[in-house]
Order: sequence, then structure tokens, then C-alpha cells
Amino acid sequence: MIFFDFARRNVRLHWFRSLLAVIGIVIGVIAIASLGILGNGLILSISGTISDVGDTIVVTPHAGAAGAGGPPGGGPAGATISERQVTEIERAAGANRVIPVIQSGDRIAVGDTVGAAVIYAVETGDMPVLLNLALGRYPRASSGAIAGSRLASEFDISVGSRIQVGAEGEEKTLRVVGIAEERGIGFDINPDFALIVPRAWYTAAYGAEGYDFVIIRVRDVGDIDAVKSAIEGTLNRRETVVDVMDTRMVLESLFTAFEQISVFTLAIGGISLVVAGVSILNVMMMSVSERTREIGVMRSIGARKGDVLRMFLYEALILGLAGSAVGGILSIGTGYVVDAVVLGRPDFLFAPSSLVYIIYGMIFGAVTSIVSGIYPAWKAANLNPIEALRHE
Repeated sequence: MIFFDFARRNVRLHWFRSLLAVIGIVIGVIAIASLGILGNGLILSISGTISDVGDTIVVTPHAGAAGAGGPPGGGPAGATISERQVTEIERAAGANRVIPVIQSGDRIAVGDTVGAAVIYAVETGDMPVLLNLALGRYPRASSGAIAGSRLASEFDISVGSRIQVGAEGEEKTLRVVGIAEERGIGFDINPDFALIVPRAWYTAAYGAEGYDFVIIRVRDVGDIDAVKSAIEGTLNRRETVVDVMDTRMVLESLFTAFEQISVFTLAIGGISLVVAGVSILNVMMMSVSERTREIGVMRSIGARKGDVLRMFLYEALILGLAGSAVGGILSIGTGYVVDAVVLGRPDFLFAPSSLVYIIYGMIFGAVTSIVSGIYPAWKAANLNPIEALRHE
């Protein structure tokens, strides 16, 4: 313990120089913890926003399919899925729910407010499968519509409101019978800024034929691969006619991408700790130079190389632990601010997967300090005692 006391004394005697080294560690720990918390917050935010959990298959017309006049999902002007193909998909899907969807967009007017909205056309019986209602009811016939939550808020739409759809002078009237719950981003439909109308109304209004995509809700997630294979085997026997997307795989790819971004940001934060490590190395080298004669005296009265080595490693450890402790405490505040400002969700900080980055930062800070002190400690331990006593 006497050598630990020597290390602590030296830190106290050269307090300003030590303070600068500690500040470097503090900044490094805060950088790693804050960037890690932000990256994890992004993943949590996406996880909470995406509405489906991988039980959905989406079938779209293949971009290079014969007769394609535009991109998949582009509305009546693009490639579509025919009624016959929908029947084939239903056979391949077995007992799983098949929901054909038409997607387009048009001008809408509510009172004096004019804008645009996405329009989804589906069978009225499929609407409860895709949407939950916050207010009102589902359409029961070919009239009536459901407004997305964000669209209703932006245009001040309520149950009973009438919406004019289409170009000026050619408007078609829709009465809103329900307001959908906010759903967030989905891989099938994104209804928050949309109107969801009965297919019969849409066909009468626009004369559309075919569908832009087909949604299959799989009862057992374990059957997804089998259902995908069945659909591809049925429709893509001779050439690729449709693309079959498994949202489970898309989710995994999305989260993998965000995890890679998180690792990259952590690496950026680690650079600041490397700089702090260089600062500690410099402080320790100066300490060895200033205390050369003291080291010679210690060695001449019986201190071993290992004792001198531990003394300087203790000094690096004190600096590292002090910086890591302060940095960890401050990281709680900076992480809270980062999540609040960037994501608007400061509560993400308190998720265990976020708090662990504070621990990572503190461990990295302490380890960086010790590693930075190894060479100066080794150099001090290997000084020649006679030459050290002669040092001025």
C-alpha cells in the first residue's frame, strides 16, 4: 500500500497536470457513452415505430415483368397484380389471410384546406385486419372511408367529415366514417397520412384494374419460408413475375444496419479516448523524468523493479478511475439530453441496453489509462539505480 500512497501523493502534487489528463478521460467516456446511447435510442425508436413484427409477406409486381409500365406499387400506371394472380397467391398461401391492395395518391380538399394524400383501396372485410380504429367504425359498403391519424390531425378531419378527392372540378366526395389509430411505419401500408377506401368505391371512381401489391398475414411465423416458396413456385415458374418480400428478413437487415452505424459512432468516440491515452502517456513520461532521482533512492534502499512498476501503474489507474467515474456520471446527463434533442424520447436512456454503454465507456476509459501507463512504468522500473542517483 505504501507504493499506492506514493502514487496518490504524486497525483496530488501535480494536480493541474493530472486534472488535464482526467479531463481527457472524462471527454472520451462521455463521447463513447453518448454516441452508444444515441445509436441504441435509434434502434429502440425504429423498433417502436415499425408496426409489424415479421409475420407479413408482401408480394409486388417484378420491376422487369412483361407489361410493366412503371415501378411496382406505382398505381394504375405501373405494373400490377391481376385477379388471376391473386387467386394463385391465395391457393399458395393456404389458410393464411391474403389482402390485395391498390395504392395511389390524389388531391384532397377538406373545407378550405387543400393538399394531397396517399389512398389505399382494399376490401371492406380486410380493413379490420390492417387497421385499428381510434374513433368511428369501419366502412360497411362501397362508400365511406377511414382517415389516418396524422392526416386527420393535419386537415382537421373528424368522423362525419366530407372529403373532396380528385382534381378541381372533377372531385369525388367521400364521407369519413372512422379515424385509424396511429400506426407508424409499416412494411405493408403506411396509413397515418392516408385515406383507406373500399375497393369498390375506388374502382368506380378511377376504373383501376389489378392491384399494386398483395399482403399475406401468416398465422405461424414459422411457416413464412414455406409460404414464400409456395408463392414463388406458383407465380415465378417460367420467369420472375412477382417479388416476394419477407418483412422478417427486412427487419433483421434494418436492425443490422443500425447496429453497424452504432458501432461506427462508438469507434468515433473511441478516438477521443485514444487522444486521452496519449495525454496520460505524456503525463507519466514527464513524471518519470522528474522523479528519476527519487526512483534511484527507492531502488538503493531495497525497492524492487516490480514495486516501482506498480507505483506508476497505480498512478495511471488513479487517473483512469477518476476520469471514468466522473465521465460515467456526466454521461447520464448528456445521454438524456442527446435522446431528448435528437429523438425526442429521453426515456430511452433508462433502457438497460442504453445504460450498458455508460459502463462500456467507463471500462474503456480505465483500460486506456492503464495501457497508457505501461510503457512509462516499465521505463521507470528499468532505470539503472546508479545513473538515476546521479540524475539532476
